Amino acid sequence: MNADVYNVKNEKVSTVELPDELFTAPWRPALVQQVLLAQRANARRPWAHAKTRAEVAGGGRKPWRQKGTGRSRHGSIRSPLWIGGGKAHGPNKERDYSQKVNKKMRRAALVSVLSKKLRDSEVKFFESLAVAAPKTKMVSEMLRGLLNIKKSTKRLDVLLVRDPENKGLVRAARNLEKTRVISPDSLNVQDLLTYKYIFVESKALPHIQSPK
Repeated sequence: MNADVYNVKNEKVSTVELPDELFTAPWRPALVQQVLLAQRANARRPWAHAKTRAEVAGGGRKPWRQKGTGRSRHGSIRSPLWIGGGKAHGPNKERDYSQKVNKKMRRAALVSVLSKKLRDSEVKFFESLAVAAPKTKMVSEMLRGLLNIKKSTKRLDVLLVRDPENKGLVRAARNLEKTRVISPDSLNVQDLLTYKYIFVESKALPHIQSPK
């Protein structure tokens, strides 16, 4: 499969051979959803935490003797039965939300999303997206011209898959709204689905082909 390669003026300059294993895969929504949920779960950090009776301060002394008072027996005022006591079965910061996804599933989901986006004309290949200087204004003007959007539109909604040597693009584009620059070896399902358009530098293609 061949695809057109453009320059920053949006002019076709050449073609590139696309590997079939990356861009001709069928759409597999169930697998993509599973991998996406696992990726989000693995990035989740449990913040909610309720102290147990062992963590609440105080309660070291038995409130009253076991027998003879006519009251029910208690061993600590920090029992979950007491006001100010520990919480029984509350949220715990040690909880593990991670989900295991093997390499083949993750790779298959990634390829499925790439193939669908190419079929939907949302993937475009460029000779280079390098700018003369790492200036946000330069990248903004370049991307607005390529996306054919108004200057007043703040959200560009584009993912830039850069050549590993093109390090200045990261600094230049990091302040743009709904724009992300990513290296080809860090490509993932969540980023591909978050942004509508995917711009790929031609020199980044070999790095996408290599297995993770």
